[in-house]
Amino acid sequence: MNENSPAAPGKVPEVTLIFWIIKVAATTLGETAGDALSMSMNLGYLVSTGIFAVLFLSMVGAQIRAKAFHPFLYWATIIATTTLGTTVADFADRSLGMGYSGGSSVLLALLLASIWLWHHSLGSISIASVNSRKAEGFYWITIMFSQTLGTALGDWTADSAGLGYLGSAVIFGSLLAVVTAGHYWTRISQTALFWTAFILTRPLGAVVGDFLDKPASAGGLALSRFSASAALLGIIAGCILIFPQRPATRPH
Repeated sequence: MNENSPAAPGKVPEVTLIFWIIKVAATTLGETAGDALSMSMNLGYLVSTGIFAVLFLSMVGAQIRAKAFHPFLYWATIIATTTLGTTVADFADRSLGMGYSGGSSVLLALLLASIWLWHHSLGSISIASVNSRKAEGFYWITIMFSQTLGTALGDWTADSAGLGYLGSAVIFGSLLAVVTAGHYWTRISQTALFWTAFILTRPLGAVVGDFLDKPASAGGLALSRFSASAALLGIIAGCILIFPQRPATRPH
């Protein structure tokens, strides 16, 4: 099949309240599961990144080859981007010594470049336009950069800026509230608002995940990373089963 040949329409879900609930749960799971592999299992950031990279590439390949929208496959791919994003950001920030601000700056540049190239190449970054292999490729690369940026940004606000996990959660939650207000009461591009909200949910999930599993001395609840990940996975699966999702049919 040619790279630009049309894929089955509607391979990403319609954006509803349940979409955002699952997205936040998935980003939180990415933090706890990523830390479980790299820290609790002592595999380190580089090895964990390699493992999650294989998972990410496998899930994206399956998603692109799929003929139609499959909720479990879609969200499994999202989770793969969040876990990989966690270990990549930690590896860049800590192992490579880039620091939270340096890592965040580089990742922001990569994210903006991905969005620009996507729009320049196909003319739209709306999720309703994700109907070809090329568009899906840009979609998942953009998501990958946004998830990695979110991890670095969350760590930056919680640690370097001294806001702590709860303070950072309030900041990102408030920003999401502003985006929501823009959706209902302004004429700002819905596509721009969607991607802004999509990006902001990742640092929110990152700091919530850290709050759940970091030691009490560091401001966390010291929960098991494995049990927290299992609980989040159960919440995601339950939401998918209880609230059926439809493929997106209009621009966002």
